[in-house]
Amino acid sequence: MTTPETDALRGPSVARPSRVARFSAGNALEPCRELARMQRWPLRSHIELPALPSSARAARLHTLRVLQRWRLEGLADTAELLASEIITNAVRASIPIVREQRETEQETPAQLLRFWLSSNRRSLLIQVWDGDHHPPVRKDVGPGAEAGRGVLLIETLSAQWGWYAPHGPGGKIVWAVCA
Repeated sequence: MTTPETDALRGPSVARPSRVARFSAGNALEPCRELARMQRWPLRSHIELPALPSSARAARLHTLRVLQRWRLEGLADTAELLASEIITNAVRASIPIVREQRETEQETPAQLLRFWLSSNRRSLLIQVWDGDHHPPVRKDVGPGAEAGRGVLLIETLSAQWGWYAPHGPGGKIVWAVCA
């Protein structure tokens, strides 16, 4: 599915960029103009996924198909891994929200994640929205740990990455650029 020119979740927002190594991971209070420019790249795709572990596989497959259609197969390996890590983190962040919905027997549908891909034909912007407002945090884990390296992988594999709180629906959008 292709997204319309403007998107309620990706509209004007307060950006909190963080960048690999040479850039601070601190929260900025100003909109990130570079991210806003990337969100207007001409090639766009959007899907919604349930907050389930199986969504990481669906995001990888969607990313691969879209990159093939856009003739950007050279970005596929890195982009699939970035998409998978960001979706996995969003699923984990959504667990308390889903649990609360079950406990209060709310009639709302299961928590959905929103997944966007945008490209300028050279680079790929990956964005994932989840309903949790807490920022992604890199964990210092030991060599034997089985989890906790997602943010480190995102930092390492992306040209830039960050997160921001969109206006309106709450939650956060985590984004990464694959170049």
